Amino acid sequence: MELGELVGQRPFPAAGLLLGLTRACPLRCAHCSTGSTMTAREEPDPGHLLDFVGSFTEEDRPEVVMLTGGEPLLLPALAGELSTLARGAGSRTALLSGMFFARSREIPPAILRAIGQVDHFSASLDVHHEREIPRADVFRAMHRIRETGVAVSFHLTGTGADDPYLADITRAIAEEFDGRVPSLVNEVRPFGRASSWARPARTAPDAGKASPCAMAAWPVVAFDGRVLACCNQDTVDLRPVPAHLDLGHIAVDDWATVRRRAQESPVLRMIRTVGPTHLSARSSVSRPGSYCDGCRALGADEAASAGASAGGAAGALLDLAAARRGAAGGPEGVVRRHGCAAYAPLVVAGAAGRSSR
Repeated sequence: MELGELVGQRPFPAAGLLLGLTRACPLRCAHCSTGSTMTAREEPDPGHLLDFVGSFTEEDRPEVVMLTGGEPLLLPALAGELSTLARGAGSRTALLSGMFFARSREIPPAILRAIGQVDHFSASLDVHHEREIPRADVFRAMHRIRETGVAVSFHLTGTGADDPYLADITRAIAEEFDGRVPSLVNEVRPFGRASSWARPARTAPDAGKASPCAMAAWPVVAFDGRVLACCNQDTVDLRPVPAHLDLGHIAVDDWATVRRRAQESPVLRMIRTVGPTHLSARSSVSRPGSYCDGCRALGADEAASAGASAGGAAGALLDLAAARRGAAGGPEGVVRRHGCAAYAPLVVAGAAGRSSR
């Protein structure tokens, strides 16, 4: 599975599932959205994770399962077992790693075995990661992983289109891999350890205009096993979970239940199709704060929830139409809307070294 295929599924409700295997990580990157450390002990019960993924069927499963953390390869056996279960039902799997293991000249066998069990492997690389893992070590490990036949990509972050680091690292990747390895480029968001210094990701749009949120499309399994409808890290960590974003818990709910709640909730459909600001405008309650703050507040707003009318077959068609608009322009179009637009062409292999700037 190439990076472009994965990204192209992002706007479609329940087409993907994000599994946070652990908050633990041996790195202490200054921009880490989860604030992960090696002393962190927050992680879902492995048995619950296996049961949840084991509930996939060929008829009812996500197209893509993304294994993340923290550092998912701290649990290589679990990562491999989850991937095998998911793939057995027809899902494709991807894993995102901070590349802590690249410090060694050889990839540890257990880690290489786990990587070989996924359909796609993505390495995080940015100025903060490079302070702990030199890019030469990361490149060496990625060459080794490519030799196994697993599709690979880089997940890059920077401060924006004018960040000199992004210009340098994208050029280096293009030269090292002959333009054959794609990259997903995002801007650092003000979550976790970056909350004190990164600029806001988004300002509140005009309440009278539609501003749909595609980030409410894929369910997210948080570090305590609760399943949320949003991947914003502040929301994933918030307890109690806002009622409209709470999809259940892997200890008691299977995939079919979570998928149904995600796809059929009128409130979530409205968030995905017109946006939370437009929905909250139906209420008389003032909504100061960011776009995401306003969305989280909807859980306690009975008037706004009552105004969510996107139910039934008509709502499903509206949802599908919004997803197709979100996928317009293919993977590059998705990144232009949600990532660093200047580097959007790099999401497709063969475009390395080119950008729209």
